[in-house]
Amino acid sequence: MKFFSEFKKFITRGNILDLAIGVIIGGAFSAIVTALTNKILMPIINLIVYACTGGQSVNLITVLNGQDYLIDDGAGNMIVNSACIYIDWGTFIMAIVDFLLIALVLFLIIKLIMNAQGYVTKAQAAKPTKEEKKQLKEQGVNMKDHKEVLKATQELREKNKTPEPAPKPTQEELLSEILVELKKQNEPKKSAKVKEVKAEEK
Repeated sequence: MKFFSEFKKFITRGNILDLAIGVIIGGAFSAIVTALTNKILMPIINLIVYACTGGQSVNLITVLNGQDYLIDDGAGNMIVNSACIYIDWGTFIMAIVDFLLIALVLFLIIKLIMNAQGYVTKAQAAKPTKEEKKQLKEQGVNMKDHKEVLKATQELREKNKTPEPAPKPTQEELLSEILVELKKQNEPKKSAKVKEVKAEEK
């Protein structure tokens, strides 16, 4: 019973459900990207290769053992020769295109979400707090007018804004101030000594 209760807690956790939804959506999105790559982009790439090679090579492959890549199956259909050892550059290019498309779409989605969150955060920060609402009502601000409330809130915050503390002096400034004070303190002593010397000479 304890095992099943722990398993139930595990599968009903919010993170697990979010992960499952993400996997399902990711699988569907991957199918869309694969279809886009196979059915739209790869034919265009093959067409470019066909035009560049004068129609001599459409399949992006490199045969390694000299066997024919395509053979007749006896019924007039061309099939891939199982005895042919080749490098399939087309599949490699397709995987790279899939990766770039997925990364691009994810980047755009994340950027869109971050921008939306930024706008929401700014909008929430611009709204007056309970104390600010009381002050605005006392000032006679129409709380139903959203623009007027935001403007009055900004003015109220500027008015109540505490002044920034003065920057602390640097070590050099402190040393220079100390030297100035020491000179001021030593000046009376020097003048007194000079007077004593003059008095003795007389």
